[in-house]
Amino acid sequence: MRKLEKLFSFDTFARRAMIKVNKISMKLLLTSAGLSNKSISNALLELAGKPFSELHLAVIPTAANIEPGDKDWLIDDLVNCKNLGFKSIDIVDISALPKNIWLPRLQTADIFLFEGGNVSHLMGWMEKSGLKELLPEMLKTKIYVGISAGSMIACQSLDLNAADFLYSDEIGEYDKDDGLGYVDLLIRPHLNNSFFPNVTLENLEKMAKENPATFYALDDNSAIKVVDGGFSVISEGEWKKFN
Repeated sequence: MRKLEKLFSFDTFARRAMIKVNKISMKLLLTSAGLSNKSISNALLELAGKPFSELHLAVIPTAANIEPGDKDWLIDDLVNCKNLGFKSIDIVDISALPKNIWLPRLQTADIFLFEGGNVSHLMGWMEKSGLKELLPEMLKTKIYVGISAGSMIACQSLDLNAADFLYSDEIGEYDKDDGLGYVDLLIRPHLNNSFFPNVTLENLEKMAKENPATFYALDDNSAIKVVDGGFSVISEGEWKKFN
């Protein structure tokens, strides 16, 4: 785990500033802990424009594969989805299936839900599987929902050193900071979550002074809704914008 005062450098910020944000028409719901309350679920309903009973959901659990220990949080995420009454819920692991199997299953879905876990592992498989290149076109007609790491990869940068400090995310084979670039900001999920004791306003204030990039700290009852580049915060809890 890296010390806070060494997380950022001018070179890191300069490289991030050069990342080109992907300017395409798309709808995203970037959450800390998924569809955890009515406000966030209603935001997804508004994005979809039709009842959940008519929508097919594809859950991509790949980020969670590398995480050790109890996965009750993953089960909770899936139960929240089940309770909303989707027409179908498929589990599509892009690291475990060949493209000719996972691609048709994603093509039949209306909503993609990218689960939480290790952000480096997920982004590595986005690139390795080929989904990174296919996703912008697919998101012209589908909705992207992120949970924790799934939200972080949608941003212009992964900020892997910060992820290591805040979430004890080990940096794997994918060690680049480039995210998908769908939004011109960074997300720090799990604010004030006792499982992530470093994700406090005090630590984030220090990070904001070291790095001028805009980032949002979201607790597990908060999310950011994005429609064609414009965004709003959805929250029944606590959140804060930095820079």
